[in-house]
Amino acid sequence: AFSSFCTALVFWLILKWESRADEPGSDRWLILIAYIFGVSLGVHLLNLLCIPAIALVYYYRKFQNTSAKGSLITLLISFAIIVAILYGLEPGFVEMGQKFDLLAVNSMGMSFNTGVIIYAFVLIAALAWNLWELHKDKSDLRIKVSFLLAIVLSGMLLLGDSWWLPLLLFIALCVYLFKYCTPIPRRILANISLSVLVIFIGFASYGVILIRSNANTPLDENSPNNTFALAKYLSREQYGETPLLYGRTVYSQVVYQDQPNGTRRPLVKDGPMQYAQEVKQNPNDPDHYKELGYKKNYVFAPQQNMVFPRIHSEAHAQQYQEWLGMEGTEVMATTTVDADGNKVGEELAIKPTVLENIRFFIDYQLNYMYWRYFMWNFAGRQNDIQGMGEVTQGNWISGIPLIDNPRLGDQSLLPDDLGRGNKGHNVFYMLPLLLGIIGLLWQAYRGKRGIEQFWVVFFLFFMTGIAIVLYLNQTPNQPRERDYAYAGSFYAFSIWCGLGVAAIIDWLKKLGLKNTAVTAAAAVACLLVPVQMASQNWDDHDRSGRYTCRDFGQNYLMSLPKDGYPIIFTNGDNDTFPLWYNQETEGVRTDARVCNLSYLQTDWYIDQMVRPAYDSPSLPIKWPRIDYCSGTNDAVTVRPELKEAIRELYEKYPEEAHKALGDKPFEVSNVLKLWVRDAVTPEQRNIKNALLKYVGLEPNAHV
Repeated sequence: AFSSFCTALVFWLILKWESRADEPGSDRWLILIAYIFGVSLGVHLLNLLCIPAIALVYYYRKFQNTSAKGSLITLLISFAIIVAILYGLEPGFVEMGQKFDLLAVNSMGMSFNTGVIIYAFVLIAALAWNLWELHKDKSDLRIKVSFLLAIVLSGMLLLGDSWWLPLLLFIALCVYLFKYCTPIPRRILANISLSVLVIFIGFASYGVILIRSNANTPLDENSPNNTFALAKYLSREQYGETPLLYGRTVYSQVVYQDQPNGTRRPLVKDGPMQYAQEVKQNPNDPDHYKELGYKKNYVFAPQQNMVFPRIHSEAHAQQYQEWLGMEGTEVMATTTVDADGNKVGEELAIKPTVLENIRFFIDYQLNYMYWRYFMWNFAGRQNDIQGMGEVTQGNWISGIPLIDNPRLGDQSLLPDDLGRGNKGHNVFYMLPLLLGIIGLLWQAYRGKRGIEQFWVVFFLFFMTGIAIVLYLNQTPNQPRERDYAYAGSFYAFSIWCGLGVAAIIDWLKKLGLKNTAVTAAAAVACLLVPVQMASQNWDDHDRSGRYTCRDFGQNYLMSLPKDGYPIIFTNGDNDTFPLWYNQETEGVRTDARVCNLSYLQTDWYIDQMVRPAYDSPSLPIKWPRIDYCSGTNDAVTVRPELKEAIRELYEKYPEEAHKALGDKPFEVSNVLKLWVRDAVTPEQRNIKNALLKYVGLEPNAHV
């Protein structure tokens, strides 16, 4: 809701600026828009998608002789602004905070997050210096140096994971400022600095996340208690990466690399260095960030990659098949490379065809996951049952049998709970859609000014709708309907619905009707649409009396034993959130512990489970944190032959074996201590190395 409010607000603000663009101080409306962008980054990224429409409003207002070429250049600049904010400023603020905090903690012995506070003051000081120099206007050199410093400290140039792109951007900015920036565009530089400043102030709302996480609240997903964890939280790293323009497909295989010892390992590409808070062995130990190694990205057979990959998730192979009946095409794919990266092995493999890829994009991602939702709002909806492609669930309808029945079958034969008896069954007879199309065409054909306004609304409609479809690259069988993701697009089309009323009035006037008659006719004709929509939508939008979710969670909790601090294990969001709501908001069974097995594979959630929560004690997890924290046991080599060697040792030398390795050498805690963490005595070291040598491994190897 707040994201939608911010989206509507920035669009209203640019129209406010348009009406006052020639007044002194009109730039303050643009700065206010930048501030709303910063605030909205702490809620949702939808707000940034208004930038192309805002840029067009600016272009059409500031330039008299507008053209298609100028509009295209404006759009390209607007996309560059989106990139600068989304991939520059937003992660750049965090990355610069990381660098300052790493220096402050590891080199200066300060506490965690101290460097973040220092960075905030330094950045604000640099921006203030630049604004002061621009205001005083006494030294061109100081203006340029202060502006360069402010942009570098903002992190805007830190695009991508490599070092060469930020370096190129830095050199380009230096060349522009110190060679070509004559005279200095003071107004533009001031607006850029002010925009960065207010975006940072708005973005600082994320500081609440850091503060809350450090308070160790019972509900603290991802535990973003430092800037390194916050970066993963903001990038939604736990959901994995989705290819957009080029990358893997559903059938892509990982390439393996031959190792000197005769084994093979998956080929990986190193990303940025990863850091985490080091586990303290003693409470008095100083704070320290530990290097976890470089982020690893698997390398897939390039022959199976493709441009614009829409069929990409291996976990959804069966669902892709159900939607497309995929056959694919055969390719010779690389399977193995040598130490130098040269191909030494390949095999016959499959990849989706270009036609199958485009079909899935059009049939599922566009038609089913966007246009279906669009038609729900402007044509009608079959029912509120989540659809997976069936003709009886979640489809769009119009209420006109001639349109609906050929697509979905005779709708009058649907069971009552799937048809008229379902509260989500809404029929608009396509009247809102027709009204919007009328408004769209009327606006587009009202001369030069009309077509300019049309492109503004169109790019608001496109960027908050189809552009999101392109970016999300959704897989089949989503866990819930995703219509809420495209609300901004539906708002934009509603503007055309409103213009449809103006179009009808205009056409009636051209028929020679008097103003009173025109007003009456338009009111009667157009009121039918909102009245019909309100009458159909009221029951399914009325949330009063809907307590199923709350009662579901409460019943689970109340069914637990009254004594003994019971534990209930859940799996996934839908099982867990109703229980969390009952405990957190209504105080139901706070003596019980909810444990989500989906989260239990992460170190941050285990940390929460070993702390008391509400009235429940910690879970009886005995592992020391060093055994499960991120970066320590992410991958462990398994050697079955070593297990046989240990058994042989116990058979031949039972007394020495029991003395050195204990009575339970294969118990997990002992395996972690002796073989993974390598926490051994000198005697254990000798026996361990002898066993390793016996099976042909190097001494002191971690297995």
